[in-house]
Amino acid sequence: MIQRMKSKQTLNTVSFFIRSVLLTAACWGGNALAEAAKPGACPAVLQHTVERLQDEKSQNLCQYAGKVVLVVNTASFCGFTPQYKSLEELHARYKDKGLVVLGFPSNDFSQEPDNNQKIADFCENTYGVKFPMFSKTTVRGSDASPLFKQLTKLTDTAPKWNFYKYLISRDGQKVQSFNSTTDPLSKGFLSEVDKLVAAQTP
Repeated sequence: MIQRMKSKQTLNTVSFFIRSVLLTAACWGGNALAEAAKPGACPAVLQHTVERLQDEKSQNLCQYAGKVVLVVNTASFCGFTPQYKSLEELHARYKDKGLVVLGFPSNDFSQEPDNNQKIADFCENTYGVKFPMFSKTTVRGSDASPLFKQLTKLTDTAPKWNFYKYLISRDGQKVQSFNSTTDPLSKGFLSEVDKLVAAQTP
């Protein structure tokens, strides 16, 4: 009988421990959800670490949380390469309103053969690019970077050519894609940008 009492006490202790663990986990999970829902929290689409073009230092894209983000895959030897000028002007015009342009050079279409340093020099010397640029990236297919895989999934379209554009709202809930022929300073594109920069995160 004593043995049965000890067994019962042991079971009660284990049961109490399990309930405590589950309750703690639930609280942590709830806190994580609450944290994710806070204004300015990093949306899932920006939860990626990439390398800066100039020095290949790791950068977390969460630093742009709360901004309207324009992601563009770029190339140095493309018919659309002059869009660098439009992208830089767009960035300069809207950066104080909460827009940031993020450039990702890619050789997926065989028009960006250079290494990161040469690309950085080209962008700065030829077009005076000041917006953030990141290291050469695969943007489509099974080897695409996690960021571009996610953008492709959210919009049902992978980059079809260089200078494909993804426009992300401040809260990350709205992601629009624009083809290469859409100039960043075109009337229709600027209209979408104006809507997003005017909207504040809840």
